Amino acid sequence: MLNDTRVTEFLLLGFPSLHHQERLMAIGLLALYLVTLGGNVLIISVVLAESKLYKPMYFFLCNLSCLEIFITTCIIPKAIGNLLTGRKAISYPGCLTQCYFYSLLGYIEFVLLAVMSYDRYVAICYPLQYAMVMSSQLCLQLLLGSWTAGFLATIVSTVLVAKMPFCNDNSIDHFFCDSMLLIKLCCAETQIVELITCMASSIIILDSLGMTAMSYLCIINTILRRPSASSQQKTFSTCSSNFTIVILGYGSCIFMYVQPSSHHISYNKAVALLNTVVTPLMSPFIFSLRNQLMKDAVKAGLKTSVIIFRKHFSV
Repeated sequence: MLNDTRVTEFLLLGFPSLHHQERLMAIGLLALYLVTLGGNVLIISVVLAESKLYKPMYFFLCNLSCLEIFITTCIIPKAIGNLLTGRKAISYPGCLTQCYFYSLLGYIEFVLLAVMSYDRYVAICYPLQYAMVMSSQLCLQLLLGSWTAGFLATIVSTVLVAKMPFCNDNSIDHFFCDSMLLIKLCCAETQIVELITCMASSIIILDSLGMTAMSYLCIINTILRRPSASSQQKTFSTCSSNFTIVILGYGSCIFMYVQPSSHHISYNKAVALLNTVVTPLMSPFIFSLRNQLMKDAVKAGLKTSVIIFRKHFSV
């Protein structure tokens, strides 16, 4: 395949049926984006500031919040700009970059969710060995492994797509550069690229989903063996936030990429909004509201901020 690219930019069609409401939609997306940034930055700040949260669970939670910020920032600002200006174009390098980082960050998040489920498995099923098993060194290795897996799953298909020629049609019926839609615009044989992309995504998604499912099955089995109902309820409450994010993340991606081709693209756009806006928005609230230690730390942080503000204002 020769790098005979004639297309210099792509057109992101976005939401043609909502043409007259684009300004209103841009304002709504901007509000959600700012709340998402604020919520996830708050979690990161609280975890870094509160020594009681220096534990593996909150270490991974902090990294998950970073990923949510990166994923949202990769997609939403460009979509807001297109809605406000009415100019749907994105440059060829910009489109490839958006494809790469969206896939990379998504794969990393899937592996990280599996790692978080393993952390909960060790904490609940082997509480006495938890501190020894989930050492700082292992946590760093698991995080590095997540980034490495995401990089390896993304880089090959991205390089192959970058070498593909795009000759005529440059319209992408989405609000961001989706890799599968981009591959369909290539004016050359795409079977190898599609196969590699499908294999990489299947390995990451199915393996991480299998590990997550096994971890939670073991957790549920352990919880049901406990005689105390209050202990069962407390443990279920601890895992419910992780489980909610797992359902939202895997459910949306399975709907978008593992479905009959007869499904309309508008459904994919709606689910993509769920995956790039709603899930990152809900993550900080789910983890904060379902975790007493996080709630106490947030309250303490807000109280300290108010005191500092009052002292500064009084001066």
